[in-house]
Amino acid sequence: MQNVFCFLNEEGREIMSNAMFSEREKQYLGSQRLARIATASLTDGSIQPDVAPVGFDFDGEYFYVGGMNLLKSTKYKNIQKNSMVAIVIDDLKSVNPWEPRGLRIYGIADVVTRQGGYMAQTDHPSATYIRIKPLKKWSWGIEEPVFLQGRFNVKKSSNTS
Repeated sequence: MQNVFCFLNEEGREIMSNAMFSEREKQYLGSQRLARIATASLTDGSIQPDVAPVGFDFDGEYFYVGGMNLLKSTKYKNIQKNSMVAIVIDDLKSVNPWEPRGLRIYGIADVVTRQGGYMAQTDHPSATYIRIKPLKKWSWGIEEPVFLQGRFNVKKSSNTS
C-alpha cells in the first residue's frame, strides 16, 4: 500500500502527495527553479537523445515543464513519440568542500493545460506544460552527506502506484 499525505503548495492550497519524496526533498525542490529534461525518440532508424535546460514546478505529485515555443521544441516532439523522460534537479551546496546535491527522476510525460504555473510569471506566459509523473527517483546530498566512507551516497525509491 502506498503512503499518501497532504501538504500546502505555494498558493496555500492543500494537495495530496505520495511518499516518494521526503519532506527535505520537497523543500529542496521548492527552492530550485531550473532543471534538465532528457527525452529521446527514433530518428532515421536510430535513437537520438536530447537534454534541455528548463524551468519547472512541482505540486507534490507531478513535475511541470514549460518553455517558450514549447509546441515547436524537440522535447515536445520527442514525448509525442516516446513518453518516457528523465529530469535532473541539482546544484552545489558548497564548492569547498565539494558538496553536490540533487535528484534524478524517471517518469512518464504528457502535455496538459494548466493555469497559474511558473510560466504565468514570465514575459512570455503559456498555459501549456509537459507534465511528468515520477516513477523512480535517486537523490544525493539532500538528507545525508553525499559522500560516506569514500563512497557516493545515493538514496533510491520507486512510485508503487
